[in-house]
Amino acid sequence: MTQQPLTQIASVSWEHPADRAALNALRALPGFDLAVRKIAGFFGERGIRNLFLGDAVLVGPTQRPALHALYQEVLATLDWPPAGEPPPQLYVAQTPIANAGAVGFDHPFIVINSGALEILSREEQRFILAHELGHIMSGHTTYRTIAVIVMTFGFQVLPIVATVALLPFQLALLEWYRKSELSADRAGLLGSQNVRESMHTFLSLAGGKVIDDTVDLDAYLEQAREYEVGGSSWDAVLKALNTALRVHPFHTVRVGELNRWVEAGGFSRILGGEYVRRGEEAARPLGDDVRDATSYYAAEARAAADKVGDVITRAADAFADAFRTATGTSSARPRDPGTPPPGTWGPEGPSNPGPTPGGPTEPGPSGPTNG
Repeated sequence: MTQQPLTQIASVSWEHPADRAALNALRALPGFDLAVRKIAGFFGERGIRNLFLGDAVLVGPTQRPALHALYQEVLATLDWPPAGEPPPQLYVAQTPIANAGAVGFDHPFIVINSGALEILSREEQRFILAHELGHIMSGHTTYRTIAVIVMTFGFQVLPIVATVALLPFQLALLEWYRKSELSADRAGLLGSQNVRESMHTFLSLAGGKVIDDTVDLDAYLEQAREYEVGGSSWDAVLKALNTALRVHPFHTVRVGELNRWVEAGGFSRILGGEYVRRGEEAARPLGDDVRDATSYYAAEARAAADKVGDVITRAADAFADAFRTATGTSSARPRDPGTPPPGTWGPEGPSNPGPTPGGPTEPGPSGPTNG
């Protein structure tokens, strides 16, 4: 299929409200701006290139020409700005880890790992390239590069930020880093303009290359829905703990978020020409961003509160039933007709579960991710 050029599209058109909210929270941390300036000044543009690209190969007309041609199509689709400015360089790095990233300060660039190229189809590669270009067009790369440096070296060997409150800085930085992925995923879809192939990228990254077998995208989308809405309030706590120090959201979370954006009409409206043009960004009131972000987080909070409230209700019912059985009375408050009797399995698990676990499980392996 031929992609429709999105002439003069501004990055605010695809940016997720949670991305902007998390970045505002990050910038509000005491000492954050100072830490960013110190880290960026210490490494510099040349330092960051040397750090990441010692063994990578610069893509060009004679160096991986097929990938180069695909990248040119992505640049044209997202109408790389501004006129006369060279596009970000694209490199391929030899590593089996299926990953890609956009890094740098003044002149960011894209690195895609050979492991990603081996498992992704051409259209999935298109999605990844557009995803990374979306990071650059959204101005994410300075903060994302800071995050990579911090995760690579740790705070212990970065005395230049020793005065910053380390844990809040790290947690807030990673929270924004994950939310920035949701914005870039939308840019990836806009660069691909193939909904099924774009969503299939997450299935490929999660499950690897399929050899002499088949996979089912619809089953994977159902798995994503199950992860999002299934489980108890304790499961919700475990999910939060298991992702707090991750760089990327789980692939099921990302495909679910992208699917919701498509179903809500955001993707089709942009393809229909309803998007913010460059130079119009200032016309968008700051209150709109705040309202959108507040709405997003409020919806998440309401869902969490509903789960906790349901667990509390079930616990009260179970206690009342136990008291009635032990005393032989019938004074317990009536159980809601939709609540299963004690000893049976409902949506939240068993109504008379065993002892509460002593603590969170260890996070599983991160698995392949894209930047």
